[in-house]
Amino acid sequence: MFALVDCNNFYASCERVFNPNLQGKPIAILSNNDGCVISRSDEAKALNLPMGAPIFKWEAFCKANNIAVLSSNYPLYGDMSSRVMKILEQFTPDVEVYSIDEAFVEFKGFEYVDFNNYGDQIRSRILKWTGIPTCVGIAPTKALSKIANKIARKFPKETSGVYVIDSEEKRLKALNWIPLEAVWGIGRGLQKQLKAKGCKKAVDFVNLSDDWVRKNFGSTGFKLKKELEGIPQLELDETTTKRAIATTRSFDYTYDDINYIKERISTFASSCAEKLRKQNSSCYVIYVTLSSDRHKKGLEQHRGSIVVNLPYPTNSSLVISNEAVKVVDSIFKKGVKYKRAGVIVSGLVPTDNFQLNMFEKEDPKHQPLMKSIDKLNTKYGDYKIKIASQDLQRTWKMRQERLSPRYTTNIRDIIVVK
Repeated sequence: MFALVDCNNFYASCERVFNPNLQGKPIAILSNNDGCVISRSDEAKALNLPMGAPIFKWEAFCKANNIAVLSSNYPLYGDMSSRVMKILEQFTPDVEVYSIDEAFVEFKGFEYVDFNNYGDQIRSRILKWTGIPTCVGIAPTKALSKIANKIARKFPKETSGVYVIDSEEKRLKALNWIPLEAVWGIGRGLQKQLKAKGCKKAVDFVNLSDDWVRKNFGSTGFKLKKELEGIPQLELDETTTKRAIATTRSFDYTYDDINYIKERISTFASSCAEKLRKQNSSCYVIYVTLSSDRHKKGLEQHRGSIVVNLPYPTNSSLVISNEAVKVVDSIFKKGVKYKRAGVIVSGLVPTDNFQLNMFEKEDPKHQPLMKSIDKLNTKYGDYKIKIASQDLQRTWKMRQERLSPRYTTNIRDIIVVK
């Protein structure tokens, strides 16, 4: 059996854990630079605040309806997510973190377990230990567990937040209930073709012939059909190293100062280098990009990028930052106000196993230096050690005027009980 454990209104729930005054009140969480709404509590959804709403257009609406509007607090959300996932590992070793607020788990050798009771235990422990409410959907396959979770979320009173598809009757009832567009794995393109075939519910898709599905949708569509029939096709994904690593950000405002942009590129490049070292990889390719604000039609627009090919693989912040900053002069166009920049590293190879270059190689002092920097930053936090081309005051310059404290990741923000 598989389960999908999903945190309810995760960003809003994280804020409520440390600010009980927000319980029962509508909450909206904003994107980077306080741009638009990326998460809403159920109360905010009931008020018809749309997802993606630009806050400058909806500010008056939020005030009129007493919607608490907060900047996204990713250090807090990431830490709370990690705590939830660690709790799940106490119930089964087979856990696939699917996103920041949901995970698939597999129950091997649990033939005689009461899954309704086990799901209740999972929910209760996560709620007690973290304060985060969850819903649990349990079924014979990953695709069906997604549907079971939706049922648990849609009918909390009837299910108490846990729904188990453990019979043919329940499977068919679930497939007859869920619309085609809500099925995990059925995108817009597939929806269009299936609706042309007369499919409206998941059960209509399952009732199509195997040969027709395989012919029109290939092995991926066929596997999904079998999953919905209760025949497992998808295993839990194992954690793998990334093939490319990106750090891209929108600026808090638009900038035409090349020195400011070089500092941002240096910081983004250093972040990529740190991520490389965490997965024991090095890169051969650096991709640097700059773009203006496409939403401001009255301003001159420009978007440019350059690819840098390195003679040897590296994960040194010094090398990657230096190479990335050097190409800014070639991309930058005077008079253009830039809104976004990014650094992407690719051509990844294991740091301890790659083809050597006969004529060029990295300074051997870099590796022990990077280890020392990572160790100090891990110990003291807030990126205390930086390279000289970075802003010494902060890592990201984002507009976060409604940011809550980092209750669990910054010693200065820990709640004091008097």
